[in-house]
Amino acid sequence: MKRKNKVTMNEIARAAGVSQATVSLVINQSRNIKLSEETRQRVLAVAGELGYDRLPAIHSPRNQEEIALLISSLQSYDPFVDAISQARDAAWRNEVLLTVYDYGDDSELALNIIRQLEKRNCVGIILASPVTTMVDMTAFQDCTTLPLVLLNQRDPDSPLLPSFVPDDYANAFQLTRHLINQGATRIAHITGESWMEATRQRLAGYQAALAQAGIAAQSEWVQQTNWQFNESYQATETLLALESRPDAIFCASDWLAIGCYQALSTLGVRIPDEMLVAGYDDQKISEQMTPPLTSIQLPYGELGRLAVEYLCNAEDAATHLTLAGRLKIRRSSQSNL
Repeated sequence: MKRKNKVTMNEIARAAGVSQATVSLVINQSRNIKLSEETRQRVLAVAGELGYDRLPAIHSPRNQEEIALLISSLQSYDPFVDAISQARDAAWRNEVLLTVYDYGDDSELALNIIRQLEKRNCVGIILASPVTTMVDMTAFQDCTTLPLVLLNQRDPDSPLLPSFVPDDYANAFQLTRHLINQGATRIAHITGESWMEATRQRLAGYQAALAQAGIAAQSEWVQQTNWQFNESYQATETLLALESRPDAIFCASDWLAIGCYQALSTLGVRIPDEMLVAGYDDQKISEQMTPPLTSIQLPYGELGRLAVEYLCNAEDAATHLTLAGRLKIRRSSQSNL
């Protein structure tokens, strides 16, 4: 029998004009992150048209059987994998095993997992997100007596809940200041979706660096995308068509920088001779790009380690830790001053 092709979230994202992260939030019926109802309905409509099967899984909290997922070597271009690796190593050094559960942004499933963990010898729980974000932890209030911390996410309405997150504001500030120090005075910013906390913080850091340098920010310098490199390509075209075009472009992710590179190459604009370019999150591909891409190496490994050590040391202070990353300067942003 011929196997039916499975509709992927990537296909839905392309058809709906949003990111895969947005599709995942809508399909998994997340209410932790606020999306517009128009966006939710558009994604659901496209998913229905493409034949996506979005029946929710049924979870029974009684007599729940458990399957352990053991991965010998997790290969991924997502920098957040560093947080998992360092958390695993920190746990082992503290004579604790780190078990990883993927709850797919399903809060009911997460609560069920927590109930099961309470019956075992569990030191504490880390609730993590691969995307830096603000969350609503209402569903998790008083859900367990086990210590609970957040990794790569935080809830401003839960000040007693410890959190460990990268400092997107400081990172964007230092990257923009680097471009200014290279002589750039018209710095554009290609951003992601506005509902993401990471997007907002990176934009705010960029704007603050411009203000400190006495550079009046222009609204047309900021181009919003849905994190797809084809949209970054179009955003770059728009920036190059400006009467006074930018002399530098700060992309809110290395993925967006790929689209920016392609547009600049197509239009014959040389990097860095005619345009300085910088990315964000220091994906492995950044060093292989031509020219190598300046980026921010996020401190995920350190954050993952610190979250584990916080639990292993039985800390009771309401810690809220934000760490800036490391600026990795490469040829794409080095001018010939």
